[in-house]
Amino acid sequence: MKMVLSQRQREELNKAVADYLSSNGYLTALEGLKKDADMPGEVERKYGGLLEKKWTSVIRLQKKVMELESKLSEAEKEFIEGAPTRAKRSPTEWIPRPPEKYCLSGHRAPVTKVIFHPVFSLAVSASEDATIKVWDYETGEYERSLKGHTDSVQDIAFDQSGKLLVSCSADMSIKLWDFHQGYQCLKTMHGHDHNVSGVTFVPSGDFIVSASRDKTIKMWEVTTGYCVKTFTGHRDWVRQVRVSPDGNLLASCSNDQTVRVWVTATKECKVELRDHDHVVECIAWAPESAHSAINEAAGADNKKGAYEGPFLISGSRDKTLKVWDVGTGLCLFTLIGHDNWVRGVVFHPGGKYIVSASDDKTLRVWDTRNKRCMKTIDAHTHFCTSLDFNRSQPYVVTGSVDQTVKVWECR
Repeated sequence: MKMVLSQRQREELNKAVADYLSSNGYLTALEGLKKDADMPGEVERKYGGLLEKKWTSVIRLQKKVMELESKLSEAEKEFIEGAPTRAKRSPTEWIPRPPEKYCLSGHRAPVTKVIFHPVFSLAVSASEDATIKVWDYETGEYERSLKGHTDSVQDIAFDQSGKLLVSCSADMSIKLWDFHQGYQCLKTMHGHDHNVSGVTFVPSGDFIVSASRDKTIKMWEVTTGYCVKTFTGHRDWVRQVRVSPDGNLLASCSNDQTVRVWVTATKECKVELRDHDHVVECIAWAPESAHSAINEAAGADNKKGAYEGPFLISGSRDKTLKVWDVGTGLCLFTLIGHDNWVRGVVFHPGGKYIVSASDDKTLRVWDTRNKRCMKTIDAHTHFCTSLDFNRSQPYVVTGSVDQTVKVWECR
């Protein structure tokens, strides 16, 4: 066997062993060692107890080394997955990181919807307590409450300028609020026969589109408050409605387990998307920035036969998210991972990721290209009902049945 100790180290070890043998009274062994190792007389004081000290410190150091190694591998994993330590990451790679920056409380019932203001550093939340609350997400301060609805506020949306907010409620009304000055209610629109569960502006801002438990979708003129169109076809409660970025199409999802796409101008149903096997809770149109990642995930070669889109994502009580090519009516792929109903979904502005909120109390970040969940955040103590991703600042906001609104910083 090859010796690893130098001559001097060997002599020191022999002396430490000799001290150990003598202090424990192993005299026969001590004599044998002295003889075999040619050791002169007494062992100096400095070797007293040395062997035992080394013995215990080696075990302690081994434990420490193991702890540090596991910490290092954790850190490397975070680094590889693109954590804050990677200063080079661009905003297109930013994702929400726990813990939350703020936990905003004030609602007295579940929060149903959270959205960001398109211009100011404000987040707005709607609740079953019939109020709408405005918060400053940079300071975490409560700004004000908008009151007027007499039942649960189900959905809220801004126009592109952020000067108008629209809300809809289980009280069967839709309200338009002035967000420019005064925050007063400008108009109340009636026409649905049941709970109004979804509302949004068309991109031009001239019209509002609403979805209701009365199975219809209605279009309202902002200036007059008149209902100008009704889209019929869903066989059950319509949960949400979203207008495509160019304004030409509407997408809606329903308790009838389908997603429908409508031509805005003619009211005709262009395509019915069926693949979910439970209520479809939420939908979102894919931004242009997400098209290449979606095509890659769908296995389409971008040179030939790539899917043209437009693309849509839907989240359902069947716990899955599905991405659709509206042009062909095909479900391109399914994201599986949530352990309960999916309640909210949004595309990352950079196009590479999808973020979803669920009744499993988590927020999940999906890597679109690889169709996998790359981060799970335990976001709330109860069901997560809604989320929004700020288009220009690195923030995500979530709302929950636990009555809180949380602001998450992305890095």
